[in-house]
Amino acid sequence: MRAFVFLALIFTSAAVAACDEPRSREPKLNPRPAAPDSASLPPTAFSAEDAVERPGPFAWSPETKGFMWNGQPLRAARTWTFDGSTDGFVMGGGEVEPAEDGGLRIAARIFDSAVRTPSGLALQGGRYTHVLVRATRLAGGAEWDGALHYVTEAHPESAQFIAKPFQGEKPRVNETVILAYDMTKLLAGGEDWTTSVIDRIRIDFDDAAGGEFLIHQVAITEAPPAAALPGQAPPLRPRT
Repeated sequence: MRAFVFLALIFTSAAVAACDEPRSREPKLNPRPAAPDSASLPPTAFSAEDAVERPGPFAWSPETKGFMWNGQPLRAARTWTFDGSTDGFVMGGGEVEPAEDGGLRIAARIFDSAVRTPSGLALQGGRYTHVLVRATRLAGGAEWDGALHYVTEAHPESAQFIAKPFQGEKPRVNETVILAYDMTKLLAGGEDWTTSVIDRIRIDFDDAAGGEFLIHQVAITEAPPAAALPGQAPPLRPRT
């Protein structure tokens, strides 16, 4: 009997000692990554210095912070540079946010996405006849569009009033272009721009999802000298 009790005490002591020993650590699992924020664009390794700018008569001047034509400054009614802000621009069917190094990053997520300026511009279309958009393509899109729509006191956005750029069409990935629109030569709408007060403009970059752009500057300007306009001959000199 004593032997049985002695063995029972030994077993109990061993069990208590085992409970007192520290438990071996389980391997710590990597934390589950947080769900991406759908309101922000994915990071990109793109740098503006990597892009190649397509040559043309229009250019952006960092010194004057305005657009130039062949070295001559253009008078602008509105200029947006997106220095840490969207400057009131919005995007339907996509994402838009200020880029870390300046400019406005946009990404098309559905068919026929569109970028819009703030409303209430109240610009005289007869005086300010050109729209200039300097942008770099960050990611390829399935179908380039480039159309510009606008709103006036008389009508909303409509396919009956539309312009296409005469410079800067179909930018390639990592290529910077200046999309130049001559609003006196609408694809549809006749002289509507020049006889209207412009409330807002809309720019359609791609017609399909997937395209991404960095918009550097946008401006609505007076027309450049006549020699700048495509298809126009220089003015005739009087005979002597």
